Amino acid sequence: MTEPRLHHVQCLSALGLHRMAYWEWGDAANPRVLVCVHGLARQGRDFDVLAQALQQHYRVVCPDVVGRGRSDWLADAAGYQIPAYVADMVTLLGRLNAQTLHWVGTSMGGLIGLTLAALPQSPIEKLVLNDVGPTIEAEALRRIGTYLGAPLRWASVDEAMAYLHEISLTFGPHTPAQWRALSEPMIVAAGGSNGQGDGEGEGGFRLHYDPAIAVPFRAITPELAALGEAALWRSYDALRCPTLVLRGADSDLLTRTTADAMTRRGPKAELHEFAGVGHAPMLVQPDQVEAVRRFLLSP
Repeated sequence: MTEPRLHHVQCLSALGLHRMAYWEWGDAANPRVLVCVHGLARQGRDFDVLAQALQQHYRVVCPDVVGRGRSDWLADAAGYQIPAYVADMVTLLGRLNAQTLHWVGTSMGGLIGLTLAALPQSPIEKLVLNDVGPTIEAEALRRIGTYLGAPLRWASVDEAMAYLHEISLTFGPHTPAQWRALSEPMIVAAGGSNGQGDGEGEGGFRLHYDPAIAVPFRAITPELAALGEAALWRSYDALRCPTLVLRGADSDLLTRTTADAMTRRGPKAELHEFAGVGHAPMLVQPDQVEAVRRFLLSP
């Protein structure tokens, strides 16, 4: 397997500057750019398989959203929210200077793309929302909240991968090699990589994100959730670009009711479901890759 190129772009937050990492596949001079953005507690290497399948057609860019992977951690956890992520992506897009821009977003990455695509004069021409929509089920949020940001350490990479496998069964069936490829970038030596949040001498391994990303997540009240849902539906109804909604048929975050509504409202999205998968399809299996490829490359 070829390896992607790692770059960084400097972004502005309320308390100063931070660096956002992004992985790049394909010809760096290609004016056709595909941006792929991961879910809440994941990172850009989730898209390795999809990027390899599309790098002959696009310059594929897969950022690590701030606080995850190779990106900086924020000094103020309040910055771990969608509007701030959208601002970072605007900075990234300025760096990329794309003439054609398509977007694939899984879960949180879909919400970032939805928000950005709904803005006036948005450069996004095609949008793929992977297992996410304006209505997010409270039960799914509770499930995610049981593990997000937990201060966990493991003695070995294999122990860490076993834990990731346990909390990721909703991703659907994958081979051992696929699970390893999805898990290894998620694990880092405690005290290593970003050099933040871990004291010297702490051994073992941890997940490759700032535990503080859970702070705003856990502060969501039913009232805030209702306001957020209304705002997301307004953004969705404002979309004018062709949109594909992917859904795991067993998803607890994007219900079939919400997905069906998305085919009738706003851009009247195309809907594609995957049997035997919950939240969220990881775009590794051939049928999942083909669904995205067909939509993005169709006239």
